[in-house]
Amino acid sequence: MSTPRITSSRGRVRIRMELGFLLGPATLLFAGFVLAPIGIAIYYSLYSWGGYGPLTDFVGLKNYTDALSGSVFKQAVEHNVLLVALSLLIQLPLAVWIAMLLNRRMRGRALIRVVVFAPYLLSEATAAIIWALMLSKGSFVDQALKAVGLSGQIHGWLADPDIVFYTLFVVITWKYIGFGIILMLAGLQAVPAELREAAAIDGASPWQIMRSVVLPLLGPTIRIWIFLSVIGSLQLFDLVWIMTLGGPAHASTTMVTYMIDHGYKSNEYGYGSAVSVIVFALCFAFALLYQRFVLRRDLDGALTNAVR
Repeated sequence: MSTPRITSSRGRVRIRMELGFLLGPATLLFAGFVLAPIGIAIYYSLYSWGGYGPLTDFVGLKNYTDALSGSVFKQAVEHNVLLVALSLLIQLPLAVWIAMLLNRRMRGRALIRVVVFAPYLLSEATAAIIWALMLSKGSFVDQALKAVGLSGQIHGWLADPDIVFYTLFVVITWKYIGFGIILMLAGLQAVPAELREAAAIDGASPWQIMRSVVLPLLGPTIRIWIFLSVIGSLQLFDLVWIMTLGGPAHASTTMVTYMIDHGYKSNEYGYGSAVSVIVFALCFAFALLYQRFVLRRDLDGALTNAVR
């Protein structure tokens, strides 16, 4: 009677040892490179520290209250929220529309896909420098507008506080829209052609097929893209910092450029750590809520299929 119990106990120990052996290195790396830096940032954020010497000037939550009550940081938060809204309202429909066009049979489709995805392969630094040169006064964009008779539309694209953020959004869209298109194309490949054909036989118009058949089946892909887009918009830094440094007059500053400008450049590392913790908290809270209320059905389905 005791043999099965001993065997099952040994099996459980063996499984635990295997899990520990396989997951141990990844867990250590995660703890060392993710959890530890977060804890250190939280600890530093409680001090007024200039980056040199020991941490002696304990200020508690003062860095957080200063950041949350500062007008520049509030403006940076507004810019990130505006970027999220523009991404969902413009980039998402544009990515779905272009993906549907490229999903059709046409000559040169493979080449067009490469051209669309190519900007995403460029590094942020390279793309930012190219566009900064193109948008400088008297450069390519200004000359192109003159060539088509639109000289009156020439502006200081990166120097005018009223339009600099929208200029950056155009660059951001050019840079990242390719990833969204490829993601949507992958989702469209999973839509069975038989369903479209059956809907067409039943008399559905192309618009009805797209609205009632394609888009619902493309829902999981769209939800994943929304998650990645929102997180990326909240953490935006590279393009903005290289092209404008958050200026002019903080007209294009984001939360992360604010963190670098008021933390690293000003030697206020305690304050910068507080801002970084705020950004992390916002992203973490969004990720948890989005997974709980939006992605839960998709993840449950994936887990159920994996178990089967």
